Amino acid sequence: MAEKFLQAERYEMERPHLRAVAYRMLGSLTEADDALQEAWLRASTTDIADVRNIGGWLTTIVSRVCLNLLRARQARREEGIDGAPVAQAGPGAIDPAAEAEMADEVGVALLVVMEALGPAERLAFVLHDLFAVSFDDIAVMLDKTPAAARQLASRARRRVRGAEPPTGSEPQGRKRQAVDAFLAATRAGDFEALVALLHPDVVLTADPAVIPTPEPVVVLGAHIVAKGAMAAIERAATTGVALLDGEFGLVMADGRGLRLVLRFAVKGESGLITEVEVIADRDALAGIDVTAP
Repeated sequence: MAEKFLQAERYEMERPHLRAVAYRMLGSLTEADDALQEAWLRASTTDIADVRNIGGWLTTIVSRVCLNLLRARQARREEGIDGAPVAQAGPGAIDPAAEAEMADEVGVALLVVMEALGPAERLAFVLHDLFAVSFDDIAVMLDKTPAAARQLASRARRRVRGAEPPTGSEPQGRKRQAVDAFLAATRAGDFEALVALLHPDVVLTADPAVIPTPEPVVVLGAHIVAKGAMAAIERAATTGVALLDGEFGLVMADGRGLRLVLRFAVKGESGLITEVEVIADRDALAGIDVTAP
């Protein structure tokens, strides 16, 4: 009985780390907590007398559970089912603020890019690059050689980083500043700051997948565009800066992956935003190369 108590106590000590691993593997706090619960059920029925590294052992269990969930998710997609199920609100449901905080900590763009990785690639990249787990340990989880695990992580790393953007150029620097400021003002609900970032004749277009209409919506003027951004404060919590075909923009994601992107045009030295394009059409999103800045 005392051994089980110590086992549970050690699990609780490791839980923040295990949750961080599971979230980065799965991209959803709901699924991450489900994975932790299943991992605990497995761990609690195992004799740990011969386990020397409890933290590493628990990380292995959680990672294997996440790997199985990722493989099941991939199988659903291959069968044509749209992504992972959306969690319903109710007792024990994840606080949206907690989900947003975790997404912001990890980086929404990184989560979006990792959705394109295969289960084995994602596990190798997350465990090695984000948590410094050795390739020897990763190889055991994947039933592969350490060299194969290293290759998986390297391939994932190239896909996550993509091509190096010309971030040192002055136009790119101004666009990055404008995009960062637009996101910060939207999250803060700062209407005046938003208006100050927008050119008086700014044009916003949104495809029919954003706003259900027969034709794309076109909005003109700084005040009207700013009001629209204010209405998206909740959405801004799970939005982050990304590179869209090598240009700075914003991506919004949820437990089902990428939901929409915002492209921006910025005017010369003023740095004012002259155009905003909001895209949510699935085919259009699939054609955009998203990388983490």
